[in-house]
Amino acid sequence: MKSLKTASLLTVMVVSAFLLGRYDLISNSALAQEHALTTEDRLEILQLINSYAYGIDTCSNNGYDYANLFTEDGVFISNNSDADFAAGGRVLARGHEALAELIGGGPDGCKIMPWTGWSHLMLNPVITPSAEGASSRTYLVQLGMRGPGSVDRHGGYEDTFVKTPDGWRIQTRMHVRNRQWHAPSLQTEDLN
Repeated sequence: MKSLKTASLLTVMVVSAFLLGRYDLISNSALAQEHALTTEDRLEILQLINSYAYGIDTCSNNGYDYANLFTEDGVFISNNSDADFAAGGRVLARGHEALAELIGGGPDGCKIMPWTGWSHLMLNPVITPSAEGASSRTYLVQLGMRGPGSVDRHGGYEDTFVKTPDGWRIQTRMHVRNRQWHAPSLQTEDLN
Protein backbone atom coordinates (compact mmCIF):
# COMPACT_ATOMS: atom_id res chain seq x y z
CA MET A 1 0.00 0.00 0.00
CA LYS A 2 2.88 2.34 0.83
CA SER A 3 4.46 1.87 -2.63
CA LEU A 4 1.11 2.64 -4.27
CA LYS A 5 0.87 5.89 -2.29
CA THR A 6 4.47 6.75 -3.22
CA ALA A 7 3.80 6.05 -6.91
CA SER A 8 0.64 8.18 -6.79
CA LEU A 9 2.50 11.03 -5.11
CA LEU A 10 5.28 10.86 -7.69
CA THR A 11 2.74 10.94 -10.51
CA VAL A 12 1.07 14.02 -9.04
CA MET A 13 4.47 15.71 -8.60
CA VAL A 14 5.56 15.01 -12.17
CA VAL A 15 2.24 16.06 -13.74
CA SER A 16 2.11 19.22 -11.59
CA ALA A 17 5.68 20.15 -12.44
CA PHE A 18 5.01 19.55 -16.13
CA LEU A 19 1.82 21.66 -16.12
CA LEU A 20 3.59 24.47 -14.26
CA GLY A 21 6.57 24.34 -16.61
CA ARG A 22 8.87 23.46 -13.72
CA TYR A 23 10.96 20.75 -15.37
CA ASP A 24 13.70 21.33 -12.81
CA LEU A 25 11.35 19.86 -10.19
CA ILE A 26 11.05 16.67 -12.23
CA SER A 27 14.80 16.16 -12.43
CA ASN A 28 15.13 16.68 -8.68
CA SER A 29 12.14 14.55 -7.76
CA ALA A 30 12.18 11.08 -6.30
CA LEU A 31 11.40 9.83 -9.81
CA ALA A 32 14.88 10.93 -10.93
CA GLN A 33 16.33 8.95 -8.04
CA GLU A 34 15.16 5.71 -9.67
CA HIS A 35 18.64 5.40 -11.23
CA ALA A 36 17.42 5.47 -14.81
CA LEU A 37 19.94 4.95 -17.59
CA THR A 38 19.84 7.07 -20.71
CA THR A 39 19.94 5.53 -24.16
CA GLU A 40 23.52 6.80 -24.43
CA ASP A 41 24.42 5.06 -21.15
CA ARG A 42 22.96 1.79 -22.40
CA LEU A 43 24.78 2.03 -25.73
CA GLU A 44 28.08 2.73 -24.00
CA ILE A 45 27.58 -0.26 -21.69
CA LEU A 46 26.69 -2.47 -24.68
CA GLN A 47 29.89 -1.28 -26.37
CA LEU A 48 31.86 -2.39 -23.29
CA ILE A 49 30.20 -5.82 -23.31
CA ASN A 50 30.97 -6.34 -27.00
CA SER A 51 34.47 -4.84 -26.86
CA TYR A 52 35.31 -7.34 -24.13
CA ALA A 53 34.97 -10.20 -26.65
CA TYR A 54 37.33 -8.56 -29.13
CA GLY A 55 39.79 -7.68 -26.37
CA ILE A 56 40.05 -11.21 -24.98
CA ASP A 57 40.13 -12.84 -28.43
CA THR A 58 42.78 -10.56 -29.96
CA CYS A 59 44.96 -9.42 -27.02
CA SER A 60 45.08 -6.07 -28.82
CA ASN A 61 47.53 -3.49 -27.50
CA ASN A 62 49.19 -6.28 -25.46
CA GLY A 63 45.96 -6.87 -23.55
CA TYR A 64 45.59 -3.28 -22.40
CA ASP A 65 42.60 -2.60 -24.67
CA TYR A 66 40.87 -5.35 -22.68
CA ALA A 67 42.16 -4.09 -19.31
CA ASN A 68 41.06 -0.52 -20.06
CA LEU A 69 37.43 -1.69 -20.31
CA PHE A 70 37.62 -2.05 -16.50
CA THR A 71 38.01 0.55 -13.77
CA GLU A 72 41.53 0.99 -12.38
CA ASP A 73 40.64 -1.43 -9.58
CA GLY A 74 38.40 -3.61 -11.78
CA VAL A 75 38.02 -7.29 -10.89
CA PHE A 76 37.54 -10.46 -12.93
CA ILE A 77 35.98 -13.29 -10.92
CA SER A 78 35.64 -16.93 -11.91
CA ASN A 79 32.57 -18.78 -10.79
CA ASN A 80 33.10 -21.36 -13.48
CA SER A 81 34.27 -24.52 -11.71
CA ASP A 82 32.67 -26.55 -8.93
CA ALA A 83 35.26 -25.23 -6.46
CA ASP A 84 34.75 -21.61 -7.56
CA PHE A 85 30.98 -22.01 -7.40
CA ALA A 86 31.16 -23.50 -3.89
CA ALA A 87 33.36 -20.61 -2.76
CA GLY A 88 31.07 -17.98 -4.27
CA GLY A 89 33.68 -17.03 -6.86
CA ARG A 90 37.45 -16.70 -7.09
CA VAL A 91 39.22 -13.45 -8.00
CA LEU A 92 41.51 -14.11 -10.96
CA ALA A 93 42.67 -10.54 -11.57
CA ARG A 94 42.38 -7.10 -9.96
CA GLY A 95 43.66 -3.93 -11.64
CA HIS A 96 44.81 -3.15 -15.17
CA GLU A 97 48.18 -4.95 -15.13
CA ALA A 98 46.70 -8.15 -13.73
CA LEU A 99 43.77 -7.97 -16.17
CA ALA A 100 46.09 -7.56 -19.18
CA GLU A 101 48.18 -10.50 -17.98
CA LEU A 102 45.06 -12.61 -17.36
CA ILE A 103 44.36 -12.69 -21.10
CA GLY A 104 47.99 -13.32 -22.03
CA GLY A 105 49.16 -9.73 -22.44
CA GLY A 106 51.20 -7.33 -20.39
CA PRO A 107 54.44 -5.41 -20.79
CA ASP A 108 56.20 -8.34 -22.52
CA GLY A 109 53.56 -8.69 -25.26
CA CYS A 110 50.97 -11.35 -25.97
CA LYS A 111 51.43 -15.08 -25.58
CA ILE A 112 49.39 -18.04 -26.74
CA MET A 113 46.52 -18.78 -24.35
CA PRO A 114 44.20 -21.81 -24.15
CA TRP A 115 41.48 -19.82 -25.95
CA THR A 116 43.72 -18.44 -28.72
CA GLY A 117 41.80 -18.98 -31.94
CA TRP A 118 38.41 -19.12 -30.23
CA SER A 119 35.65 -16.57 -30.60
CA HIS A 120 33.76 -15.30 -27.57
CA LEU A 121 30.22 -14.31 -28.53
CA MET A 122 28.30 -12.05 -26.16
CA LEU A 123 24.55 -12.57 -26.51
CA ASN A 124 21.34 -11.11 -25.11
CA PRO A 125 22.72 -8.70 -22.50
CA VAL A 126 20.16 -7.46 -20.00
CA ILE A 127 21.25 -4.16 -18.45
CA THR A 128 19.70 -2.97 -15.20
CA PRO A 129 20.23 0.39 -13.50
CA SER A 130 21.51 0.30 -9.93
CA ALA A 131 22.29 2.79 -7.19
CA GLU A 132 26.01 2.48 -7.99
CA GLY A 133 25.64 2.54 -11.79
CA ALA A 134 24.40 -0.54 -13.63
CA SER A 135 24.58 -4.31 -13.74
CA SER A 136 24.07 -6.84 -16.50
CA ARG A 137 23.75 -10.51 -17.30
CA THR A 138 25.07 -11.63 -20.68
CA TYR A 139 25.10 -15.05 -22.30
CA LEU A 140 28.45 -16.32 -23.55
CA VAL A 141 29.04 -18.84 -26.33
CA GLN A 142 32.59 -19.83 -27.25
CA LEU A 143 33.27 -21.08 -30.75
CA GLY A 144 36.26 -22.83 -32.30
CA MET A 145 37.87 -24.79 -29.47
CA ARG A 146 37.50 -28.10 -31.33
CA GLY A 147 37.90 -26.62 -34.77
CA PRO A 148 36.05 -24.27 -37.10
CA GLY A 149 32.33 -24.09 -36.41
CA SER A 150 32.36 -25.99 -33.13
CA VAL A 151 30.27 -24.64 -30.25
CA ASP A 152 32.26 -25.56 -27.20
CA ARG A 153 30.99 -23.70 -24.20
CA HIS A 154 28.18 -21.57 -23.03
CA GLY A 155 27.67 -19.72 -19.82
CA GLY A 156 27.67 -16.06 -19.11
CA TYR A 157 28.87 -13.00 -17.33
CA GLU A 158 27.40 -11.05 -14.46
CA ASP A 159 28.78 -7.52 -14.48
CA THR A 160 28.67 -4.32 -12.49
CA PHE A 161 29.43 -1.02 -14.22
CA VAL A 162 30.25 2.45 -12.93
CA LYS A 163 30.42 5.74 -14.77
CA THR A 164 33.87 7.32 -14.53
CA PRO A 165 35.20 10.63 -15.91
CA ASP A 166 36.33 8.54 -18.93
CA GLY A 167 32.88 6.98 -19.43
CA TRP A 168 31.35 3.68 -18.31
CA ARG A 169 33.72 0.95 -17.14
CA ILE A 170 33.39 -2.59 -15.82
CA GLN A 171 33.84 -2.67 -12.04
CA THR A 172 33.42 -6.44 -11.67
CA ARG A 173 32.89 -9.22 -14.17
CA MET A 174 32.01 -12.70 -12.96
CA HIS A 175 32.27 -15.59 -15.41
CA VAL A 176 29.48 -18.00 -14.52
CA ARG A 177 28.75 -21.55 -15.59
CA ASN A 178 25.73 -22.36 -17.64
CA ARG A 179 24.31 -24.54 -14.88
CA GLN A 180 23.71 -21.43 -12.81
CA TRP A 181 21.29 -20.12 -15.42
CA HIS A 182 19.98 -22.95 -17.55
CA ALA A 183 17.73 -25.96 -17.62
CA PRO A 184 19.14 -29.41 -16.71
CA SER A 185 19.16 -30.44 -20.38
CA LEU A 186 21.88 -27.84 -21.01
CA GLN A 187 24.06 -28.88 -18.07
CA THR A 188 26.37 -31.14 -20.02
CA GLU A 189 30.01 -31.76 -19.17
CA ASP A 190 31.21 -30.86 -22.67
CA LEU A 191 29.64 -27.40 -22.42
CA ASN A 192 30.84 -26.50 -18.93
